Amino acid sequence: MTKILFVGQKPETVDFSDPSLPPGFNAEKINAGIAVAVNNIEERGWHGDTCMITPDEVGREMLEKQLESTSYDCVVVGGGLRIPPKSLPLFEIVVNTIHRAAPKAVIAFNTRPEDTAEAAVRQLGSRG
Repeated sequence: MTKILFVGQKPETVDFSDPSLPPGFNAEKINAGIAVAVNNIEERGWHGDTCMITPDEVGREMLEKQLESTSYDCVVVGGGLRIPPKSLPLFEIVVNTIHRAAPKAVIAFNTRPEDTAEAAVRQLGSRG
C-alpha cells in the first residue's frame, strides 16, 4: 500500500497576521483542508498520515519520530511551511529532516491542504 505523509505547521501556531499569507486564512480553514486532504488520500486507496509540527525544535523531533515510525513513499510539505518568508528556516529544517530520516521517499509540495493528494500523484506517477 502506498503511504503518504502530509507535513505542515500546526495551524494553531501560525501567525495569520503575516501579510504573505492569503487574507482570511485561519486555523479552522486549514484544519478543514487537512481533513479534505486525508479523505482524498484514502479515496485513492493509500494510507495517509499527518504530522502537524510546531515551529521549533520540538516540531523537528516530532517529524523525525514520525518519519522513523513508517516507511513513506511520499512526503508532502504544506504551503504554510514554504510560503511565508519568515518560515524559511523551518522549511529548511523540514526538508533536511525528511532527507535524513526518509531518504527513499519522494518529496512533494502542495499549494493548499486540499491538493495534497494531487501533489503526491505528481511525484509518485505510476508508482502510486
